[in-house]
Amino acid sequence: MNFGFSEEQDELRKMVKRFLDDKSPESEVRRLMATAEGYDPAVWNQMASELALQGLGIAEEFGGQGYGPVELYVVFEEMGANLFCSPYFSTVALAANAVALVGSQADQAAYLPGMASGETIATLALTDDAGDWNLATTSTTAKKSGGGWVVNGVRNYVTDGNVASIIFVPAMTEKGLSLFAVKGDAAGVAREALPTMDQTRKQSRIELKDAPAALVGEEGAALAGLETTLQIAEAALAAEQVGGAQRVLNNAVEYAKNRVQFGRPIGSFQAIKHKCADMLLDVESAKSAAYYAAWASQERNDELPIAASLAKSFCSEAYFHCAAENIQIHGGIGFTWEHHAHLYFKRAKSSELFLGDPAYHRELLAQRLGI
Repeated sequence: MNFGFSEEQDELRKMVKRFLDDKSPESEVRRLMATAEGYDPAVWNQMASELALQGLGIAEEFGGQGYGPVELYVVFEEMGANLFCSPYFSTVALAANAVALVGSQADQAAYLPGMASGETIATLALTDDAGDWNLATTSTTAKKSGGGWVVNGVRNYVTDGNVASIIFVPAMTEKGLSLFAVKGDAAGVAREALPTMDQTRKQSRIELKDAPAALVGEEGAALAGLETTLQIAEAALAAEQVGGAQRVLNNAVEYAKNRVQFGRPIGSFQAIKHKCADMLLDVESAKSAAYYAAWASQERNDELPIAASLAKSFCSEAYFHCAAENIQIHGGIGFTWEHHAHLYFKRAKSSELFLGDPAYHRELLAQRLGI
């Protein structure tokens, strides 16, 4: 396997970084996290029309650019570094992959072009009130009604659920787990924004009461495709975590070089040196795990389930440790609301829990390795 990025991928990184540095400075992150929507529609449209980022990983026949998870890895890493506020992860990493892996050609033609153009914001409602990431235990049900389908149940902790125009809902039918598309403003859909520690990533609780829905793919055949969707999304989230961890490491080192205490930079003290060295080890190891997951996502091989859980568990702990140490190195100022350190700390904690915490993924790893 080759963990090196091509010249084209490096140029993509530079382009995305320039865009995010311009559109997502700390001041804009703070503004957007205080809004109900949590994103800027003008920037969202610019991402689609000028950079084609929403369609980067969607097949060309459905209006996308036809690239793969490695290119998306680059984008997610830069978005994680900037705490970019948008429904990009829910639309691209979750919803688009679910449609591509579960849906028929007709389903993909119906839903993917809108996502690629930025006209459609979508999400995948993965958990119920219990917050269980095991899709086979979902409590939401669907049944046929008047030539169509209706869905009943509760989906909780739904990323960008309040702004999504289409919500893809896994639900049980007589034949097993199936995937349904529900319009966000449909009758029988009640959406409630949740208070969250990490305000840069909005979540919702959604109640479905005989909500009209369209079946995506074959009835009872969604489990395998949704599990693969989760694994690819876990790899994408690991990329975000690497980007955030690298940013807080950079911030900590810069502060340690410039902050003078007792007549010398605090970076010259052994305790601070050790903290920075441990953070560097975490970041570089996290990159290796995340690169492995991105490669396995691209190849779509038998190593993906193992690589995804490995990356998610390790990168979660590495990011959280780095974010916490960044606060410690900054000292008193790192604890203040005005400093950006707490924004990364909160994102690190929410990302640690999102799509399954490290203990959950270590258990999956043990099962998959036959331990």
